[in-house]
Amino acid sequence: MVVFFLVALGASAVGAVCGIGGGVIIKPVLDLLHLETVPTISFLSGCTVLTMSCYSVGKSLLAGEKSVSLDVGTPLAVGAAAGGLLGNQLFALARQLWDDPDRVGSIQAACLAAVTVGTLLYTLNKARIPTHRLQNKGACAAIGLALGCMSSFLGIGGGPINLVVLYFFFSMDTKTAAANSLYIILFSQLCSLLTTLLTNSVPDLRWTVLVLMAAGGLGGGILGRKLNRKMKGESVERLFIALMVVIICVSVFNAWRYAVQ
Repeated sequence: MVVFFLVALGASAVGAVCGIGGGVIIKPVLDLLHLETVPTISFLSGCTVLTMSCYSVGKSLLAGEKSVSLDVGTPLAVGAAAGGLLGNQLFALARQLWDDPDRVGSIQAACLAAVTVGTLLYTLNKARIPTHRLQNKGACAAIGLALGCMSSFLGIGGGPINLVVLYFFFSMDTKTAAANSLYIILFSQLCSLLTTLLTNSVPDLRWTVLVLMAAGGLGGGILGRKLNRKMKGESVERLFIALMVVIICVSVFNAWRYAVQ
């Protein structure tokens, strides 16, 4: 039981600092430890990320901080909410097509590894890549839809791809991108959870584990917010890069392990 809390706490703290939500750490780590089934891990990860993002975004808005760009962030978040619904349906379809949960877990892990490799390559070379300042709300919503769908299907809440999109399409710096990423994650995860509840598709789980992970998500949000305010943008980016390397290694291993089981 303690392992679930510690994973949620550590992942949520780092996720709040970098703006990646924490699910991108929770999902592969719990897959690696093999403590629950693939559907249960995806659900627990999403609930933990939702708790952390609720705290982080709520605290930021109540404090009157201007880090979240509502003109851009809100269309992205609305699109992400719709994407969360679509991603949930895609995950349900994958479970129907491949009745073996390990097969679905292998696909998720392989997709996560591929997305993270692309994100790492962009991050390492972003100084040489021109960026944009997209303002069209329809385009923002479409981008949010893609982000929400991907994060919900992979069970990661948001992940590094959010930051790359915010860098490239909106020319945001590291800390601003982190804040807006959490705002997007909040909407996508909330819709994903509501869909799961309304369709009565909550996987079998131990409710004590859910409570512990939600508590870890809240604690991680509190800790991560304090760390983010103290850390420089360059430090946040170095942490982000190191984290992506670890995620790639764990995801590749998980994809292989699920495939051979």
